[in-house]
Order: sequence, then C-alpha cells, then structure tokens
Amino acid sequence: MAMKEMTFMDHLEELRTRLIRIVIILVVSFAISYNFSSQISEFLLVPLRAAIGTEGKVIFTGLFDKVMAEFQISFWACVFFASPFWFREAWLFIKPGLYQKEINAVLPFIVVGFFLFLSGVAFGYYVVFPFTFKTLVTYGVTNVEAMLNLQEYLLLASKILVFLGLLFQLPNVILILGFMGLVTKYSLRSWRRYTAVIFAVVAAIVTPTTDVLSMMVVWLPMMVLYEIGIIGVAWIVHPYLKRKHMGDNSL
Repeated sequence: MAMKEMTFMDHLEELRTRLIRIVIILVVSFAISYNFSSQISEFLLVPLRAAIGTEGKVIFTGLFDKVMAEFQISFWACVFFASPFWFREAWLFIKPGLYQKEINAVLPFIVVGFFLFLSGVAFGYYVVFPFTFKTLVTYGVTNVEAMLNLQEYLLLASKILVFLGLLFQLPNVILILGFMGLVTKYSLRSWRRYTAVIFAVVAAIVTPTTDVLSMMVVWLPMMVLYEIGIIGVAWIVHPYLKRKHMGDNSL
C-alpha cells in the first residue's frame, strides 16, 4: 500500500527539502571533484596520449583554457560520482506516491540502469577511445605532428562517455516499453533492419571518422544491446504479462 496522503503544501515543502539537499550534494561533490580534477583529466588523456605517442602533443592556447577545462571536468565528474546520492533524494521524493508493488517493479530498473551506465562509460573509455583515436591519428597524410587542444578534447571526451552511458540504457528502455505494452518480441524483431540503419547513423555521429571499422566498434555493441532487449522482452515481459492476464481472467 502507498504511504499516507500528503497535502499540496506538504509536497512543495518536501520538494524544497530534496532540492536543497541535491544542491548541497552537488556543491560538495563539485569541490571534491575539482580537488582531483588534474587526476581526472590525466585519466581521460591516457587513451589520447597512447594514440598520438611521440608524434603529437596536447596543448592549450588561452590563459584560462586549463582552468575552464578543469571546471568542466569537475562538473561532469560531480554529476557522475554523486549520482547515487542525488538520485536517492529524487527517489525518496517519488517513493511515497507509489504502491509497494510499484516500488518493487521500479527498483530493479534503477539498479540495472546504473550498471548499464557504468558499462557504457567503460566501453567508451577502454574500447571506443583507443580504437577511434588511433584510427584518426593514422588516417590520411603522415609525417605531420598532431596539436590537440586540451579543453576541446576533455569536453568532447566527457560528452561521448556520458552519451555512451545513456546509450547502454537501451535494454532497460526496451523492457519498460515491453511492460507498457508498446512493443513485443515480434515487433522488435520486425524492426531489426530499420534499427540497424538508425544505429549506423548514431555510430557515424559518435565516431567522427569515415573508417568503417571504427563505426563497427560502436554499431555492433548497439545491435547486441538491442538483441538483449528482445531476449528480455521474450523471457521476462511476455511470461509476466501472460501470468497477469491469466490472473485477471480467473477473477
């Protein structure tokens, strides 16, 4: 059963309290992240430096480039590392309005979604970055030195990692759509060829190179995630909906 009824003013007061706590969490985590921004930047630079080797260097062209770069990195880092804490506050605000069975249904998606996001970030850092950077550096003319802007790279790397983390939520999204009755294993299978084309476009955007192998590094895992979503709908959603339908008929 749901928790006790709350008035409109109670909801506003609760929302204000949660928002204040989220702001405090982000401010504190930003301060901590900024303290370690150099280490985080060095960590993000590892794949790029491994790709360019001694044939290039990372530079900054403005007096405030390094400062702004570390501010941007600190922002993304604080949102990421503090996500369990600020998301907990958001969850505690939503939770009282849900029934226990709804809470039990939502929690697995939250946990799985968090690990899928981490998997997407890890995939971007350990697979996409090394392969793509090496391809870009060796593409075209040779015997030229690469001069790469520090701020632009760190911002681009952060955005790509966050994007891939969100992209890896695909199985979760498919399962949710399945439970909502918007997709079935049959419809998902029939859309497979169109999905492959859409994913190819996305892969081309994520990997800014015309090299087919670099695109395949992103496209293939996306198709695997799509297939995992189909399996999840077939093995989890369909049996659940069938049991629910049989239960309704027995009433």
